[in-house]
Amino acid sequence: MKTIWINAGELSGDMQAAALLTALREREPELAAIGMGGPNLARAGQKNLFRVESLSVMGIMEVLTALPRALHMLSQIKKEMARLRPDAVVLVDAPEFNFRVAKIAHGLGIPVYYFIPPKIWAWRTGRVRFLQRYVKRLFCILPFEPAFYAKHGVQVDYIGNPLVDMVNWPELEKIEPIKGRIGLMPGSRRKEVEALLPEFGKAARILLQQGRDVTFHCLRAPNMPEEKLRALWPSDVPVAFDAPEDRYTAMRRCGCMLAASGTATLETALAGVPTVVSYRVAPFSALVGRLLIKVKWVSLTNLIMQKELFPELLQERATGEMMASQLAAWLDMPPQIEAVRAELAELRRRCGEPGSAARAAEKLLEALKES
Repeated sequence: MKTIWINAGELSGDMQAAALLTALREREPELAAIGMGGPNLARAGQKNLFRVESLSVMGIMEVLTALPRALHMLSQIKKEMARLRPDAVVLVDAPEFNFRVAKIAHGLGIPVYYFIPPKIWAWRTGRVRFLQRYVKRLFCILPFEPAFYAKHGVQVDYIGNPLVDMVNWPELEKIEPIKGRIGLMPGSRRKEVEALLPEFGKAARILLQQGRDVTFHCLRAPNMPEEKLRALWPSDVPVAFDAPEDRYTAMRRCGCMLAASGTATLETALAGVPTVVSYRVAPFSALVGRLLIKVKWVSLTNLIMQKELFPELLQERATGEMMASQLAAWLDMPPQIEAVRAELAELRRRCGEPGSAARAAEKLLEALKES
């Protein structure tokens, strides 16, 4: 019986890794999975020796402050990996942590595969040499990635995007958005929620003060307690805090959304919901980012479409006033928001057909037989 170690470094990776593990076990029911993950991987059958929630940070300063915890976890991972000797290690995104896991596994002679590799095409492209040395094969989920990696001599497969399977468009298309409902997705990390949710609240207050017939629904991440969110939200502004079982149906019921940059903005795009993208990190992290980042946009939707389809309000522009202004423009000009919705059909086409987890599982099992 083969055992794989899946290492997801954040909650979005946990969700997508769970789809991969489900597909693997459909083909190899005896396959055992251990490693680092969250609730989704646990439900898919992985024994989580380490919890993904312990490490959900983003930005240079945020990573540095979590460093002692991360180093302790890495030493424990090395001990467990050496003791259990899995047949392969599958890394999921989270390069700051997972690159170190790759070195540990490589040092133990365990083959390493990367599902959803890091966005090194965006910044620190020199890290491609690390992948050449320590990773046997990459499974990419963004349509522009294979050309980048192939150019650098890295073994790569494009499998399509797992979110296409999760966001069931044929079913969602039948759902009519509720007029005036604005969705809020402030993220799953404590720092990003603390930075963004108060500004979302300001935007909501401004729209209500303008006399608009709007309601606000916050789709909270499973790891984020409602009390925490309520403490960051203005008490005089009505809001519903939902932890929906079917998050995509909940998204689809919104006419438009405010969302933290990240996987969520591709989810909303695939669900056909125009979204204002926002993000803030610590000033030092922002400065480093401006110096190093090589792409025009931060949201995956805009990168795939190669234009700013979703407005991006980042750092000093991530204010309630600017968010309210953009949402008001959409509310006042229905043809503008309809044009965004129409273009999302092309995005769905570019993200590929359903079945990406199955394609990844087949290619990974092939690779394991060869190793």
